Amino acid sequence: MKTTIHLNQDKLQELGSRLPVPKYNRSATNIGIVHIGVGGFQRAHQAYYLHQLRQLGEASEWGICGIGLRESDTKLSDILKAQDHLYTLMVKHPDGKIESEIMGSIVDFKMGTTDPEPVISRMAHKDTRIVSLTITEGGYNFNPTTGEFNFDNPDIQHELRHPQDPITVYGFLTAALKRRRDAALPAFTVLSCDNIEHNGDMTRKMLLAFAEVQDPDLAKWIAQEVCFPNSMVDRITPVTVKADIDSLAQSYGVDDAWPVTCEPFIQWVIEDKFSNGRPAFEKVGVQFVPDVGPYEKMKLRLLNAGHSVLGLLGAIHGHPTINACIEDKVFKRYLRTFLDTEATPILGNIEGIDLMDYKDSLLTRFANPNIKDSVSRICSESSAKLPKFLIATIHENLAIGGSIKLATLVIAAWCYYSDKEVDQNGQPLEIIDAMQGKLHDAAKETANNMLAFVQLESLFGGLAKNERFTKVYCAMLQQLYEAGDIKKMMHSMI
Repeated sequence: MKTTIHLNQDKLQELGSRLPVPKYNRSATNIGIVHIGVGGFQRAHQAYYLHQLRQLGEASEWGICGIGLRESDTKLSDILKAQDHLYTLMVKHPDGKIESEIMGSIVDFKMGTTDPEPVISRMAHKDTRIVSLTITEGGYNFNPTTGEFNFDNPDIQHELRHPQDPITVYGFLTAALKRRRDAALPAFTVLSCDNIEHNGDMTRKMLLAFAEVQDPDLAKWIAQEVCFPNSMVDRITPVTVKADIDSLAQSYGVDDAWPVTCEPFIQWVIEDKFSNGRPAFEKVGVQFVPDVGPYEKMKLRLLNAGHSVLGLLGAIHGHPTINACIEDKVFKRYLRTFLDTEATPILGNIEGIDLMDYKDSLLTRFANPNIKDSVSRICSESSAKLPKFLIATIHENLAIGGSIKLATLVIAAWCYYSDKEVDQNGQPLEIIDAMQGKLHDAAKETANNMLAFVQLESLFGGLAKNERFTKVYCAMLQQLYEAGDIKKMMHSMI
């Protein structure tokens, strides 16, 4: 075992004999990108792309400053600060090979939870030209049924009364953009990197709704000056576990308190609409297109929905990881049948994409035995994910007379999952969802009202009023509660 070296800037030259390290001068980097919501995915995706561009000797004006707006971001902030914002990316291949490389594209990190001023100042700085986001689906603060901004959020109410004391992304964006406007600085681009269809359009709609109430004149300026390109992002990035930290120390002698693991596959498709310039990401494989919509829909309805299908059904059955689900022939066949018969028919043709090849690649990616993506991670915040990933597919298939049975079983399974909170072996489920209480209460009511769960209109819209859907849903729910064998039900349907 190699002598362990604590990861920081002073040790990079020594570490360079063990694994690839940044070749560029990080101290000479200007911050051009402020990223809100730094997590594993951002560090395996956007920050990775920028690191690769920096390795080519370019983009020295595009360093990243991470921003944390939640108390839970404090741990990562502290770790990155102790490591001079360096971290290791571990790319895990299906054959067991792991390629590790130290990333240097993040050069600063600021927390906005106790004192918002450093964050506002950084966003308002003349060098900042892009503010990007990975704040999860739930961070956009919209009603999933109506698509309208949620003004009932207490944090939003606070920000409307106290514009200089922001809490949410909207409060910080408006405070920084107001400062830029008043200083006659050009607007920055707001770039969403979250799994929401038309994520840029949604971000624009939500920010303008907020700004129009807080400061109507500013809202007009934002509408005219700020670009919100839609983007499609893709790279499976499981939660880092202690075994990853230990493996890095044993293989390379690198003491990294929070490395990131990911699959080899990576994709980023962006509409080329920027307010104030952008990095030359196309040099490292990013695809710029006039309209990202078809690519977004494909990814959300196939990959993300596919994950949720495996996650919820697998959680109830007792499979711990996504690859374990794919190793089960019934689960693998069920997923492929869903993708082929319910998801694909509503996608249409997508230029440059062979959907059969894409679906084949998804099964290969999900099966990667070295990723071991937990079903609990996939199921987390399902209330924010399923309306866009899966429930929208049911609505569209109902409209055209398409098949709905495979997706409907997942909804029935979600009710069971929310009600019982244990799998079919009696083992407790790790449920992480902002709506957990409401979901549990509604699911509990199923004993008295079979439609109670799907009558949560904020999630399901009018599904509970659709006779075709409710007939299929109630039959599945009854069978699931009486027999309690999700795998047997899946097998009977394929």
